[in-house]
Amino acid sequence: MSDAIGRRRSQIALAAGVFGAVVLFLFAVQLLGTATEAAAPLLARVFRRVVRDDVSALGLSWLGAYVLANGSVVAALALSLFTADIITAPQLFMMIAGSRLGAAAVVVLIGALDYAQKRTYSLRKAVSLGVLTFLLTHSIYVPVTVVGSVGGPALRGSTRGVTSGWSLGVPTPEFFGPLTVAITTRIGPTASFLLALVVLFGSLKLFDRLLAKADTATLRRRFFGHLERTWLSFLIGLLVTGVTTSVAFSLGVIVPLYNRGYVERDELIPYVLGANLGTLFDTLIVAVVFESAVGTAVVLELIAIATVITLAVLLVHDRYSRLIAAVDDRLLEDRLVFVAFVVSLLAAPLALLLVPVLLGGG
Repeated sequence: MSDAIGRRRSQIALAAGVFGAVVLFLFAVQLLGTATEAAAPLLARVFRRVVRDDVSALGLSWLGAYVLANGSVVAALALSLFTADIITAPQLFMMIAGSRLGAAAVVVLIGALDYAQKRTYSLRKAVSLGVLTFLLTHSIYVPVTVVGSVGGPALRGSTRGVTSGWSLGVPTPEFFGPLTVAITTRIGPTASFLLALVVLFGSLKLFDRLLAKADTATLRRRFFGHLERTWLSFLIGLLVTGVTTSVAFSLGVIVPLYNRGYVERDELIPYVLGANLGTLFDTLIVAVVFESAVGTAVVLELIAIATVITLAVLLVHDRYSRLIAAVDDRLLEDRLVFVAFVVSLLAAPLALLLVPVLLGGG
């Protein structure tokens, strides 16, 4: 009886914590929008110096995901900048795409640094899941970025009418508006902007910590015994990440099974591909909260392109998996190749950011 009461209390505490994290997330998004609007002149001057074109916007968000170790925060920031008319729609698309490219590489960099400092286990063990996630993410989002940069205007025009008038059904801006305006007036737009980023980052981290206390054993038992079926594995990854809006949780659940050999790499590939789509759901929520038809259309455009490319590679799953596995094995078995790979993780976004600035005369 006491165990049942304890479980019930834990469930209630978890539900209350999740509700609190969601409220913090929505408040942080609204504060970010208010502060960005107030700080628009200063932010516009800074971004005009750094962001010269769409390519530099991609590099900036990629690096931003490294600094914050969180792609969702970078995507939310990009949407707030777009709402304040500081960046254009193509630059918004590039910054959201860059947030995904950077977030995938963070796992590899953390694993490599952990190995360099401790060396308590092999390099392969330290970065295996990170490298696989990176390869899968970049195999989708690099083509997404190219397609979006070429065909973006046409796709955006077709989705803008659909997204016009979208809302969460909750009067978020009106509810938090007086509070966010009061905070911004009291401490200033710059401090409010930084506070919004801290609260946004904290709400997402809190959500991850709360989910870590959930009954993952039941989740593994009910769902992850079906990963050998390609399309079902993809749907499980999509749903788990979409519902929790946390790729850290959806991948964290599967890590023990992968490390212990209960899940094969070929079975994990479609799951990660699904998770990479589901992780855009919180970005879509931010766009809807900002009540930006164009911003929402841009997010939907990116999701649509990513979905088409993901479904295309799943149709040739066997060949795609063999290619990914070959590159994965080479990176993990050849130390020199791996070092060059890690260097490229920093060199690529820096080049995207700096080359347009240097060509433009600094």
